[in-house]
Amino acid sequence: MDLEEAEEFKERCSQCAAVSWGLTDEGKYYCTSCHNVTERSQEVINTDLIPNAQIKALNRGLKKKNNSEKGWDWYVCEGFQNILCQQAEALKNLGIGPELKNDVLHNFWKRYLQKSKQAYCKDPVYTTGRKPTVLEDNLSHSDWASEPELLSDVSCPPFLESGAESQSDIHTRKPFPISRASQSETSVCSGSLDGVEYSQRKEKGIVKMTVPQTLAFCYLSLLWQREAITLSDLLRFVEEDHIPYINAFQHFPEQMKLYGRDRGIFGIESWPDYEDIYKKTIEVGTFLDLPRFPDITEDCYLHPNILCMKYLMEVNLPDEMHNLTCHVVKMTGMGEVDFLTFDPIAKMAKTVKYDVQAVAIIVVVLKLLFLLDDNLEWSLSNLAEKHNEKNKKDKPWFDFRKWYQIMKKAFDEKKQKWEEARAKYLWKSEKPLYYSFVDKPVAYKKREMVVNLQKQFSTLVDSTATAGKKSPSSFQFNWTEEDTDRTCFHGHSLQGVLKEKGQSLLTKNSLYWLSTQKFCRCYCTHVTTYEESNFSLSYQFILNLFSFLLRIKTSLLHEEVSLVEKKLFEKKYSVTKKKSRSKKARRH
Repeated sequence: MDLEEAEEFKERCSQCAAVSWGLTDEGKYYCTSCHNVTERSQEVINTDLIPNAQIKALNRGLKKKNNSEKGWDWYVCEGFQNILCQQAEALKNLGIGPELKNDVLHNFWKRYLQKSKQAYCKDPVYTTGRKPTVLEDNLSHSDWASEPELLSDVSCPPFLESGAESQSDIHTRKPFPISRASQSETSVCSGSLDGVEYSQRKEKGIVKMTVPQTLAFCYLSLLWQREAITLSDLLRFVEEDHIPYINAFQHFPEQMKLYGRDRGIFGIESWPDYEDIYKKTIEVGTFLDLPRFPDITEDCYLHPNILCMKYLMEVNLPDEMHNLTCHVVKMTGMGEVDFLTFDPIAKMAKTVKYDVQAVAIIVVVLKLLFLLDDNLEWSLSNLAEKHNEKNKKDKPWFDFRKWYQIMKKAFDEKKQKWEEARAKYLWKSEKPLYYSFVDKPVAYKKREMVVNLQKQFSTLVDSTATAGKKSPSSFQFNWTEEDTDRTCFHGHSLQGVLKEKGQSLLTKNSLYWLSTQKFCRCYCTHVTTYEESNFSLSYQFILNLFSFLLRIKTSLLHEEVSLVEKKLFEKKYSVTKKKSRSKKARRH
């Protein structure tokens, strides 16, 4: 840019009325005060150096170059819309019905645009000076991802009518589209029109859209449809690259240019965290003012009885344990519809961590059976081993020690592969992000050098071709009776740890230790604390195994186990609380 060459341009800026102009790399005049780029370009005076060419042709060439370089005018919310469309298509490829994208997610996104006053309202909050033109034609449900334009208004479900506007306003809502022709308002600090303002925006009561928020929208849609995908499954599919998340911006249309502030908005360099997405799910559901979700009943995949069976199979535990997990679910009331169903408009809006809760129930049942104190479980294993040697034709008793040895080996191998895959993951995208057009060639050159180095090092380290992306599966561990290398414990009996009393079965173990003796106060950010050194090695192994399975922190699972125990041993906790109160009274 050359300020001296722009001195001949004396018109006032249409935005700030200043007369202070510079020249862009494409020959366009821009205001040095407000960075407004005009349609006017510098006239070519000397044509001697360009034979057989006319000034009109040169101006036409400059405009064409500008269009291809700058691309379309687009808003940040349209970038997130594109990511949501990619994720919806990925879920569809995983076997989810098309109605999740065309009906549920489509309407949740429309609801967000309306509540955040970006579209589908009388006075949309536009981030630039110009008032965009309004599209008159409507788009069908199937076409909402085909263009990077905001959706035209279509029929909304009943819950959309109860929000910020009345039924009569629904037909008058108009979204703001992308203006592909006009380049006068393009920001020189970002590819999107509102990238700079969006990154600085902090409005109270408005949930600001981020890339992790897109996963919250997806999980809300899955929960509304009661699909057979838990939150941990969703995040694992993201990790395995089956659902776009890291570098999802590289699949934007070619004309949606990203640079400058867009880098901080759409660039992600960390894996999604379970607890973070869980909180964002509740936050988005509450902000959208959604009604009570469809009931989670006993025949639903998210019900703890079904999930407990799934995880028992996954970690190679006996099928007979399912009766005990169902009994715990019944005693604690965790299988009740009102407890399981998400209701965003309730006073204390919260949804159940279905997968974490199911795993916590299994941990409690293991403690009921084997105590997990690094003593009793090994004594019971000795009895089971002796019985199995004497009665080889009968149904084998479950041997905790043998199970531990097989599962530890499988767990260590799986975890090592997972850690290696994470270490080798390429965070840099194929389409480099840069801060300005000046940095563009440098960014692409650096990317080219990185790719060449990676090829050279991969050749030196391993000459074999890298394995392709593995197919998605709900199970990470597979156990079958036909597998002769590893014992499958699904059909093993719990007779060695249970005893008959009348028509009922009781555990031989009459002891139990609580994972948490005292819960943190209500103003604390966590329910309880977890220090590995305070617990037995077998309990630590169980928590580490299931935490890896769900890709969550061990402390989060320990907290959920404590909450299950609190419901199961409610009387014991109330007695402990009374004792502590009486001690305080004596001190005074």
